[in-house]
Amino acid sequence: MESAFRAVVIGVGHLGQHHARILSTLDNVDLIGVVDVDQDRVRRISSEYGTDVIEDIRSVLDRVDGVVVAVPTQDHLVVAAPLLEAGVSVLVEKPIASSSAEAEVLLRSAESSGATLAVGHTERHNPAVVAARALISSPGFIEVHRLSTFQSRSLDIDVVFDVMIHDIDIVLSLVGMEPVSLEAVGIPVLSDRVDIANARLRFESGCIANLTASRISRDQVRKLRVFQPHALVTVDYAEQQLEAWRIAKSSNGSPSVDGGPIEVVTVEPLECELIDFMRSVRDGVEPSVTGVAGRRALEVAEAITHAMEDANRSSGAGKVS
Repeated sequence: MESAFRAVVIGVGHLGQHHARILSTLDNVDLIGVVDVDQDRVRRISSEYGTDVIEDIRSVLDRVDGVVVAVPTQDHLVVAAPLLEAGVSVLVEKPIASSSAEAEVLLRSAESSGATLAVGHTERHNPAVVAARALISSPGFIEVHRLSTFQSRSLDIDVVFDVMIHDIDIVLSLVGMEPVSLEAVGIPVLSDRVDIANARLRFESGCIANLTASRISRDQVRKLRVFQPHALVTVDYAEQQLEAWRIAKSSNGSPSVDGGPIEVVTVEPLECELIDFMRSVRDGVEPSVTGVAGRRALEVAEAITHAMEDANRSSGAGKVS
């Protein structure tokens, strides 16, 4: 029997605690410990999931197969780089780093040691997204809405890096190329960072992607619509629902619309993400979301942010009071 995968979670806050929860329940996985600067929190999480509190990650590097890094974005580099340099495989939460320059350091660290570097773009593992991929061949227009209510977390980064980056990664993977141009607008409303943003990406193929992200909305909406010749594919991320519609010709030659809901087996995307990471480490294959993909999404997010700043300077837009 294959030996248990030995894992550690660094950072057990809002998202990291869910990594710890899932790892503690997966078959053939040994969650050997958790790390966090908040001692009360790390003791509570370690007790809840039956694992140890690790004071110094360096003390367990010789007996760990992979580490999940779920600390705040600004700490990704300082936490993940030494692990990768030591040859320890890492799943780092999105965005991969605070900047594309920092992301490049992580990529070089992984390459030099041969360690696996995966990035936690969880929506890639959403079963509705996975099923939709088989139906999408030549996207012409993509519309994404990711709206949520205001929460007092992740306010150290713009909504683009907080939530829109999920959809940037999905769009890039569906279109299969980099945007050739983009326009973007965004403003702070309830925080000092941009809370609502819209970006329009244009690709060499002719595809246009329109992305809207908000963390100040009254409703929770997470939907993706992909239009391509004679077909429409829609995904509800939250409900893990998929619909596909196509234009067909009826027996008399007139067009008709066929399609409807497609059955999707629901599963927790974060669990799929962790299984994918462990598989990539064990089998020596690329994870579904590589460090290169994480850097690519971050580069586009940075370009969107710069475009927003340029638009705000031109319009004189400022914080809404």
